[in-house]
Amino acid sequence: MCGVAGAFEIEGAQGYVQSMMFAIQHRGQESCGLASVNAPGPISGYKGMGLVKQVFTPDVLERFAGRTAIGHVRYPTAGSSDQANSQPHIIELAQGPILAICSNGDLINYAEKRAFLENEHGFTFKSDNDAELIGRMIAFHYIVTKKTMEESIELTQKELKGAFSSLVIFKNRMYAFRDPHGIRPLIMGRIHGENSEGTVFASEDCTFGIIGAERIREVEPGEILRLEPGKPVTTVSSVKKAQRHCVFEHIYFSRPDTKAFGELVYQVRQKIGEALASYDNFQADPNTVVMPVPDSSNFIALGYAQSKGIDFNMGLLRNHYVGRTFIKPAQDMRDEGVKQKFNPLPDFFPGKRVILVDDSIVRGTSVRKIVRMLKGAGASEVHVRIGSPKVIGPCFYGIDTPTKEELIANRMSEHEIAEFISADSIRYMQVEDFKTILTHFEDFCFACFNLDYIYPPSQFGTKTNAPKPTHC
Repeated sequence: MCGVAGAFEIEGAQGYVQSMMFAIQHRGQESCGLASVNAPGPISGYKGMGLVKQVFTPDVLERFAGRTAIGHVRYPTAGSSDQANSQPHIIELAQGPILAICSNGDLINYAEKRAFLENEHGFTFKSDNDAELIGRMIAFHYIVTKKTMEESIELTQKELKGAFSSLVIFKNRMYAFRDPHGIRPLIMGRIHGENSEGTVFASEDCTFGIIGAERIREVEPGEILRLEPGKPVTTVSSVKKAQRHCVFEHIYFSRPDTKAFGELVYQVRQKIGEALASYDNFQADPNTVVMPVPDSSNFIALGYAQSKGIDFNMGLLRNHYVGRTFIKPAQDMRDEGVKQKFNPLPDFFPGKRVILVDDSIVRGTSVRKIVRMLKGAGASEVHVRIGSPKVIGPCFYGIDTPTKEELIANRMSEHEIAEFISADSIRYMQVEDFKTILTHFEDFCFACFNLDYIYPPSQFGTKTNAPKPTHC
């Protein structure tokens, strides 16, 4: 999972983009980058490993000032973690820089399209990143097949399979577009101020408050928006297919103060908690407490506690300087992150029956360490409640879920999982439960929970025929 941000025709656009990238830092903590332009000047860019505030210091922002800018925070779902795979990508051909692009999502036909450009048309790649492929496909249609930029983006959009919510700078224009299924979010906003007025985009609208922008609407699935100086935002194309929004955005990735896919994230999570509570007959008493694994589970646990009338408490303290352990690229880093990230409240747990609420279980190693931590702190019982169904399949659209064989739900029964993580019991949500939680249940993708993939699984094999792509 990654995050994108953009600002069009605003004085000091790079500063607005930096602020929005900081607001969606939770979507990617490995690297970040920014591209900007003062048309008719050239596109320039800067990328670095690390967090937004570390990479984009005031002197860097001053050097890359522009009235239009796009930015990206990266969480790698595969392949190497290096600066070459950071975004945005500036696509350069013999004519010089053509465009800059950043994108959120994964492509399943990456290998096929890269081989086409490299072997049949002599294109050279600087990374193994999906966004660079998207940019080079657009450049191919623009330069080789002599299409307009709008036509080039539309053709590329139709030829790609997978998830992509993308921003492009081309000359004095910006384009914003999503894949036809709308798998990943992309939201448009508007700044109205004394000294600045312009259009902004981001993966989450929680970014808009920090820059004083108002939310306008989501970019529609399959829609291509064109922005030009002095003209209204224009829809130049729309290639919509059956919507398949990633439900994991609501369960884990998005900040709770975001509105995504027409739903308020915090409300969805509270409803998940209420549904979980309906499975149980725990009664309120002084020694029973509902507790989240902070922070993504906070509102799920709150919904559970309010539904049951059981005490809600933050028995685990989180070190916010560690970051999100799920999006670390290696298992040993995730395990070390759990040790550094959480600490139980002293003298809180002795004799307590704890209903521990987490958003999901993938491999089971993290929650195992937490349960053992709580019992070591004196909890008499720990009952684990999971705000998602069992993860039984990998995600091919932008989340780092491992192979089916590595997923704990495919290797163990619920009873065995409870024993493995040292819990007294465990319960999961069911896919069917989301029919009463989501307004448009049919518009969401649950493939990692029910294997109902958007594209036939036979198509996923194409990735293995090329260098391992480093997505987002």
